[in-house]
Amino acid sequence: MLKTYTYPKFDYVRPPELAEQRDGHYPVVVVGAGPVGLTMAIDLAQQGQRVLLLDNDDTVSIGSRGVCYAKRTLEVLDRLGCGTPCVDKGTSWDVGRTFFGEGEVFHFNLRPQEGHQRPGMVNLQQYYLEDYLVQRARALPNLEIRFKNNVIAVEQDAEKATLRVETPDGAYTLTTDWLVVADGARSPIRRMLGLDIEGKIFMDRFLIADVVMKADYPAERWFWFDPPFHRNQSVLLHKQADNVWRIDFQLGWDADPEVEKRPENVIPRIKAMLGDEREFELEWVSVYTFQCRRMGRFNHNRVLFVGDAAHQVSPFGARGANSGIQDADNLAWKLKLVLDGKAPASLLDSYSAERCYAADENIMNSTRSTDFITPKSKTSKAFRNAVLELAQDYPFARALVNSGRLSVPTWLVESPLNTPDADAFAGNMIPGAPMDDAPVQGGRGSWLLAGMDSQFQLLYYVEDAGSLDAATVQSLAALADAPIPVLATVVAARGQAPAPLPTLIDAQEAIRSRYDMQHGTCYLLRPDQHVAARWRQLDAAQVRAAVARATGNA
Repeated sequence: MLKTYTYPKFDYVRPPELAEQRDGHYPVVVVGAGPVGLTMAIDLAQQGQRVLLLDNDDTVSIGSRGVCYAKRTLEVLDRLGCGTPCVDKGTSWDVGRTFFGEGEVFHFNLRPQEGHQRPGMVNLQQYYLEDYLVQRARALPNLEIRFKNNVIAVEQDAEKATLRVETPDGAYTLTTDWLVVADGARSPIRRMLGLDIEGKIFMDRFLIADVVMKADYPAERWFWFDPPFHRNQSVLLHKQADNVWRIDFQLGWDADPEVEKRPENVIPRIKAMLGDEREFELEWVSVYTFQCRRMGRFNHNRVLFVGDAAHQVSPFGARGANSGIQDADNLAWKLKLVLDGKAPASLLDSYSAERCYAADENIMNSTRSTDFITPKSKTSKAFRNAVLELAQDYPFARALVNSGRLSVPTWLVESPLNTPDADAFAGNMIPGAPMDDAPVQGGRGSWLLAGMDSQFQLLYYVEDAGSLDAATVQSLAALADAPIPVLATVVAARGQAPAPLPTLIDAQEAIRSRYDMQHGTCYLLRPDQHVAARWRQLDAAQVRAAVARATGNA
């Protein structure tokens, strides 16, 4: 098969524990150098934390695997220094089209509102994302990656986790204060600890074919129900980098995976879809089934589970890697506060609570998508087909069409870390909401989210930043002088705030509109860019109380 990508070979280095014949200890060990484990390790290292990352392989993932990275994930990757190469290399898209038979049922736009830096989705083969993340990780001096280091045993007590690690040179032992497990859906460490994961296995099979071809199809998501080239089944088409197109064919549960992967069986399916005149070459073929399930909780004493190790969903809706990266985004700042002694270990319970809620939301949407795509009875199929027929002419039916509700960030509106509103606000930026981006002038970029670091931030709005009085400037600046600092930024229509306060100019009034800003309005933002609290006027005591609540110190 044709190869458009050269897989890197990462060097194995003899661990010092073996060279010096001693046990090692690390504050944080992350297991699994996939997108989620790398995200977790980089996020902690960027905050100044020493991290050891272990992986049992010495290259990136084989095949495209995860393909779609949502706007929220791209914003997280921006903070890690990897967003731009992903967008530059990948295929950006906002429009998805759904077909039934030979006709289009309807289409949707993931970004109907302008004034956001990132597109609704970027399609990029997983190996590219992992490559960019490894490059970033290797640039951080306090992050050590060990390839060909396979964890073969894990134990824990109240104070630490103990790992036995096998290498080409033999096995060694290390301990860690906190173990973050990102070792995938089959998670050997989950099994070592005897932890359960529960859910549903879907009785269907799908064929993935990565096809290299030059085609003038638009960069959109196309999904067919019962197309003429693959009757009574579904098909999905995505464009990726390097003229690679991802095609998913529904096969049915009775299909033999090994037989279906043979080129002599794959190529006729693709020709039926594309036509005999279209030239293409196969790059990667796989057959998959899927499950929707999760662990009962994601934190177990000194061991924390993220990504597929903690929860799995169907691929429809691009909720796997996206939700896993958001797990790491949620956990990293909390774990850093615990490691620094600035928050109790019980703060990690909120990681499990918030991300279990997110997993349940993803599983619900993923299950509904799968049930619609693969109806299991004649009655449900008749209902599905009736919905598709009606959707061509009636908007009410389009809301019922479900070819994969695409990944969006979870709104943590029920989180105990939120401070409830005491003032009246309009708009969507309620406590627990993920921040909306907006164009700005000033700061470190042209976008609001580009200036958001992995720390607590306060946005303070005035019409003219130059009109701030000395008492307000002093009160805002003093928020940074605390055990858990809050960086205050003035948002204004014009002017420049007195030093040391940074100023963002809301030239297009997008922040004012999206955040319902009025003179004196304040927004407290978490390090993972969720709204923690908001007020109509500044009260430093209220801000400190909200920070305490958001960090488990209240």
